[in-house]
This record gives sequence, C-alpha cells and structure tokens, in this order.
Amino acid sequence: MNKTITIDPVTRIEGHAKILLECNEQGAVDEAFFIVNELRGFERILVGMEAHTLPQVTARICGVCPTAHHLASAKALDNAAGVEPPPAGKLLRELMYMGHMIHSHALSLFVLAGPDLVFGLGGEAATQNIVGMVEANPELTKKGLRVRSIGQKINEVIGGRGIHPVTAIAGGISARLSDDQHARVSALSTEAVTLVNELSPTIKDMLLKLLDDNPVLLDKLNLPSWYLGTVNGGKLNVYDGLLRAMDDTGAVRAEFEAGAYADYLVERAVRKSYAKEVYLDVDGAEHMYRVSTLARMNVADGMETPLAQKEFEEFRDRFGRPCHNAILQMYCKLVELVYACEKAHEIINHRDLRGETRVPASIKGTHGIGHVEAPRGVLIHDYKIDAEGIVRGANMIIATQQNTAAINASLKESGADLLAGGNDEQVLNGLEFVVRCYDPCLACSTHAVGQMELTVEVAHQGRVMRRLAREV
Repeated sequence: MNKTITIDPVTRIEGHAKILLECNEQGAVDEAFFIVNELRGFERILVGMEAHTLPQVTARICGVCPTAHHLASAKALDNAAGVEPPPAGKLLRELMYMGHMIHSHALSLFVLAGPDLVFGLGGEAATQNIVGMVEANPELTKKGLRVRSIGQKINEVIGGRGIHPVTAIAGGISARLSDDQHARVSALSTEAVTLVNELSPTIKDMLLKLLDDNPVLLDKLNLPSWYLGTVNGGKLNVYDGLLRAMDDTGAVRAEFEAGAYADYLVERAVRKSYAKEVYLDVDGAEHMYRVSTLARMNVADGMETPLAQKEFEEFRDRFGRPCHNAILQMYCKLVELVYACEKAHEIINHRDLRGETRVPASIKGTHGIGHVEAPRGVLIHDYKIDAEGIVRGANMIIATQQNTAAINASLKESGADLLAGGNDEQVLNGLEFVVRCYDPCLACSTHAVGQMELTVEVAHQGRVMRRLAREV
C-alpha cells in the first residue's frame, strides 16, 4: 500500500514546518521532505532600503539568532565600504557574538533538545518539555537556564538590546563599554565558565545514554556527507576566517573567502517547500553537505581556548574525524558552549578592548559580502548598493537551507524503521527528534514550552487509512 505520512507541525524547533514521508507498498520510504511552511521574503524586503540601516533591519529576521544576522550584515557593509573595524570594535563585536552563542546553545541544549536528554525519546508528551524538566531535574534546569540568561545579558550589554541588537554598524560598533559594563560582563563570563564546567559531565552522560538507548537512530543518522565551516589558522572560529570544505572521507577539498561563495555554493528551489536546498560545487561536481556544530568540529583542527580544546580532543578521540552522526550535534554544541564562555572571558580582559571602536565608512555604489557562523551554521549576507546608498539586490545563504538535503536524507533513512518498530507516540517523537538533531531555525517563532498539536496521516490513493494524533 502506498502511504503518505505527514507530521504537522514539528515541535521544539524554531519556526513552523512539517514532515512528509511518501512510502511504497512494501513500507519503504521512497521520499522524505522537511517542509517549511512560511514564505518570509526578507531578501526582497531589503531592496529599496538605505544600506546603513541593514544591520538593524536584518536583526529582526529571527528572534532566536538575531545577532548572527546583525553581525553578518555589518561585516557585509564593512566589505562594501572597503574598511576594517579597529581592534576594539572587532573585539566588542566578537564579545557580543560570544554572548549570543552562549544564549543560543544553552537554549538548544536545555530547552529545545533538553527534554530528549532528560526523558529519552519515549517520554510522555505531557511532561516532555521544559516544565517537566524543572520537575524532574530542577538543579540541571536551573543552571542551564542561568547560562542562557548570562549569554543574553552579555548580548544586551554590548548590543544595546538582548534581542535584535543595534550597535554594530559599518566600520565597527557604535558604543564603548563603561567601567560598570566592563565589570558586569567580566563577572558574568566568570560565572558562565564555572557553570558550564559543572554541567558538562552530566550532559555528556545523558547524551551517551540517549545513544545507547536508541541504536536504530544511532545507525540511521550516521549520514556520510561533505561539511562546510569556518576556520581561522586552522582552528574553529565563529566570527571570522576562511570557509573550509571537507569531503566525506575527511579530506579538505577547498578553502575560500566568503566573497567567493557564489563559485562554490549552488542554490536550488525544491518542490513542496519555500526553503531552497544548497549544494557544494567542487571540481565540477555537486555534493550534499552540512553546516552547524558538527560540521565545525569536523573541519577544525582545534579550538582557541584550553577547556574547549580538552573537550574537542575527547570528542575527536571518541567519535573520530569526520564524525557523520547527526545526533552528535548536541555534543558539539556543548564543546562550543564551553568555548564561547571561555572566549567571552578572554575578550573582556583583552588589553585592546578600550580603544576606538569605529572608522568612517562610505557605502555607495558598491557590493558587499559578509559572513559569520550562526549557531546553526554558515550564514552569508550579500548586498548590491547603488550610488545613492540604496540596496538594489540582496541574497542570504541561511544555515537551515544548507542542511535541508541532509535532513531529508536522514528522515528517509530512519523513517521506515521508526514506523515499523514503535507505537504512535514513539513514531511522532522519533521523526521529530531526527529533525531536532539539525536544530533548524525557520525564523518565525519558538515552540519552547510544551507540545503542540501534532497529526500524522497514513493515506492510500488520497484516502486516509490511519490517523495518529497528539492533542494539547
């Protein structure tokens, strides 16, 4: 019997999407689709705006990763103007970004993916959420949410706002730190380093237990692919550096500046979704690839901070290079969370932090490209600006669209086994977990508390044969 299975919406991700599995008469999954339901159209919205406003406007694309867009945009304007921010300006931007990475990774680990770690994949829907976590493990949840809060506070101090920051501009950053702000961020970063070191062993134990309890997913989510991530001097860097492409054997196949992205990245519209897929074009062939924390761990030769380097080496010794298992995105987030806390503490004590923070920048009749590593992967902003300083063209390469082909492949690989081996709730949880391993960010809203209504329909020739439902 041919079947069409739909999960709509997918919960505990950022935004609204659904899963569609098309099965053949033998029960095998012929095709799988991660479908983005909204058309946002920000690239078109930017056309006609004054270029100098873009860092503030693009920060509003998403409430979960606004700082990534804010800084990618500011860096694109730097590039358009042909200027480099002074050392203090660059350090303050990077410090803001460490706050954002702390906030985002803590949110992902302790709120979005946290219930999977605490309860496993067979938990009851009524408790498999942040409220249930508070009841089941209040100390872990309290500390995890405190780390998230620290990141948000650092972002607020440097960026002017906790959400949708405003201080990054063409040529640097618009505000210096006061003595009180400096002391506050220093104390916050010290607390963050302490907390993540306390939390790290527990999170690793929970993740390894999740792997042991779900051998099917461990096998089916082991997806060989290419990877793309940013390195600076060979080490992981989320603010600046070269884009490094690695193939599925671990060989580095290309390194390039973000400005050359059009020579390597090919966007393709796909049926059933508003999100485009992106492929790596190297040596005349197109390759499915992944971005995000796992990709960064694979392409990097090491970390810039000592505690994170120790965690990195433990991960590399345990799982090898390249590691292909999507479940381990969560482990990689933990390594980067340690890194971001350490890096924030390092920057706030840097001797160059008190200098000039900006240089003049003219952004008329030019073209600029900038990139950062968003928490979920490579983010590129590309602007064409006319002689009056007005945006005439904009393109953005978003992390989730680069992962879409891999998400679909993982859903296809794991779907049939989940359908054959579990009850209705286990099927729903398992398929959603596959998507959450990639932590997609769809730039609308976050379903962080509780479960949303969920429906799976199994159909034959357009007639519903079986209905699985989860109601709030």
